[in-house]
Amino acid sequence: MTISTAAGLEVRPDVDIRASGHRIGCIGAGAIMADQHLEAYRIAGFPVVAIASRTPANAAAVAERYGIPTVHATPSELIADPSVEIVDIAFPPDQQPALIREALAQPHVKAVLAQKPLALDLDEAIALRDEAAAAGKVLSVNQNMRYDQSVRVLKQLLDAGALGDPVFAQIDMHAVPHWQGFLEGYDRLTLANMSVHHLDALRFLFGEPSEITTVVREDPRTEFEHEDGIVVSTLRFPGDILALSVEDVWGGPREEGFDDDFFIRWRVEGTAGIAQGTIGWPHGKPSTIRYASRHLTGGEWVEPGWDTHWFPHAFIGVMEQVQYAVETGGAPELSVADNVKTMALIEAGYRSIAEKRPVHLTEFAL
Repeated sequence: MTISTAAGLEVRPDVDIRASGHRIGCIGAGAIMADQHLEAYRIAGFPVVAIASRTPANAAAVAERYGIPTVHATPSELIADPSVEIVDIAFPPDQQPALIREALAQPHVKAVLAQKPLALDLDEAIALRDEAAAAGKVLSVNQNMRYDQSVRVLKQLLDAGALGDPVFAQIDMHAVPHWQGFLEGYDRLTLANMSVHHLDALRFLFGEPSEITTVVREDPRTEFEHEDGIVVSTLRFPGDILALSVEDVWGGPREEGFDDDFFIRWRVEGTAGIAQGTIGWPHGKPSTIRYASRHLTGGEWVEPGWDTHWFPHAFIGVMEQVQYAVETGGAPELSVADNVKTMALIEAGYRSIAEKRPVHLTEFAL
């Protein structure tokens, strides 16, 4: 869908489907797969031919819900299924690399879509990047916030020069996520599993940051041991753009009597305009954007709108770019090579926490 805004500028909040015929096998039957991936694929008409999970009964229930013809007893059985061209993995990051390697070794598998974080640390992510390249296979990482409608439109405004030269950007989250149980066994929490959305989106918008400073404190609500509960990161991008990313997963007390005021908002200020918006999660509403531009709107605020949501519609874009890469033999937009740079930014954030200093990305050999 194309939306006409001020001064003849057209923006596209959602992707066009350029390819859709390559058969998908899904590994995982939890909420992210059952409610987001598969719902998006249903809407888009992507063919899902098989599913597997750690719990076969869960896989069978999801298969019945979406009309998936084959339920495999194990993920390895699914990966070995010659009808599967694209392996879509929604598994914990400590278990994901082994499944990726199994899939890369299968001649019938043309592509793998992995979850973020790709692995538990940067070294493993780099190894997976290099192994995928050696195998000649597509390995893509589900950085779905790049396909949030407000983020996509913001990127188009920036590329069109509507805001002039960017000066300052901020993503501000105050919301309580539902931490998955497997996170209790890791030594990394919010920065690796929530900030990764925002830091990757900032890379998408502004290029490669030169440095990051991250400070943290524990989240009073999260009962298991952790260091990075509430996270605040400052970043510097080319052109001396300063950015702030806040992940307040505490958000204040939420006992009976406290109304929910959770939100994720963003703001970008440029030399010729301002854009601000909201991310529809966690309230299940469409994301929003409004902007004022000296060049395009005469300083008046313009607010384009749409009916689609970050969840699940962004997952259409994520799988579509994998489908298109398989169709054309090209690199996916969410390539593993690009994602390694996001992993390096996460690693730099943890180094900043440990050493209490700004960390330059040149400290990491990629």
